[in-house]
Amino acid sequence: MNSRPSYAIGTGLFILLGFAALAYLATQTTSVANVHQGHSYFVKARFSNIGQLKERAPVKIAGVRVGSVQSIQLERGKMDALVTLAIDDKYNDIPDDSGAAIFTSGLLGDQYVGLQPGGSPENLKNGDEIVLTQSAMQLEDLIGKFLVNGGPKSSSAPPSSTPPKPAASGG
Repeated sequence: MNSRPSYAIGTGLFILLGFAALAYLATQTTSVANVHQGHSYFVKARFSNIGQLKERAPVKIAGVRVGSVQSIQLERGKMDALVTLAIDDKYNDIPDDSGAAIFTSGLLGDQYVGLQPGGSPENLKNGDEIVLTQSAMQLEDLIGKFLVNGGPKSSSAPPSSTPPKPAASGG
């Protein structure tokens, strides 16, 4: 009779830890834990296709989070997406000729903006625009290109680099 309460306590702790783990994962995947808390400056970037990029998505340099996506708007005149990036003030030494690209974390993960620093001695300032941009890579487009091109080329025998030798004639 004494072993029954210990199973109940163990089961309860296991369920409680499971819920705690689910809550932790939910906050990490929805960027609730990554809400920006400090001062920042804002730069803009135009993309022809942003894929599934969302507000509050991270902005990274070399995999290190340096800011977040502040807003996404459709620019009616050019029909481009105008993305405003909030960069933390402590990263105020990003060259003004840097490029921005939209990447995906993992195969089907969330998208983020990756900055590739340039070589200019001048740095980005509040209100500047990043001119060099690369739009999101769409998985559907890549699959379509692969199917149109016929996939990898295969042949039954590899081409030979040496010509065949003539048969010796015996007499």
